[in-house]
Amino acid sequence: MSAEEPVVAAEPGRKRQQRSVVTQRKLLDAAVRAFSESGFKGTSTRDIADRAGVHHPLITYHFKSKNKLWRAAADNIFREFNISLLKAMADVSEDDAKARAETFIRTYVRYAHRQPALHKFILQESSYPSQRLDWLIETHLKPMYETAVTPLRQLQDLGIAPAGDPALLYNMIRVSAGGLLALALEIRGTTDVDLELEEQLDELSEMIIRVFLPGNPPPDPD
Repeated sequence: MSAEEPVVAAEPGRKRQQRSVVTQRKLLDAAVRAFSESGFKGTSTRDIADRAGVHHPLITYHFKSKNKLWRAAADNIFREFNISLLKAMADVSEDDAKARAETFIRTYVRYAHRQPALHKFILQESSYPSQRLDWLIETHLKPMYETAVTPLRQLQDLGIAPAGDPALLYNMIRVSAGGLLALALEIRGTTDVDLELEEQLDELSEMIIRVFLPGNPPPDPD
């Protein structure tokens, strides 16, 4: 047996693995779009396969069931957001609560623009109680809230953020960012505000910051 034979034999396996990764990616992207547009009940696995341009049985092969594909799609949306947030926060001081809050808002706006399914996915599941909504809350939404609410309380104590229930404040910020972008087509038709434009996205971020974080940190003592 020559030294080259194991390499040649391994090549078809690598190609199959690469094709498998590509197929999973296509199915996930198609699932994110379909579930965010039509919800779990309004989406069929055949529709997802058609969108992805793959054979329908491959959904069962890669994801086992429609419910597991839905969860994988949700995991994908929030994992990508968390990666974006970690990158954005890397250069922001942990001691600068206002800068971190502003970075969160700008990152949220940018990600919700790039991935409007972020809010559409949540809206589809929030219309009625379900095990999927319970899972989404416990797995993704509550951890995100718990990460954000403590800094908001600190900002309220410093007089930077408006007084009131910090949970309401958090949700007002979140919906002002993601909700508006989820309605971007309607907003453009109604008001001529085009949230596809970079300058409009920047203005949205800065306006949310001015409205919800109007104060400034107290000066450092001499």
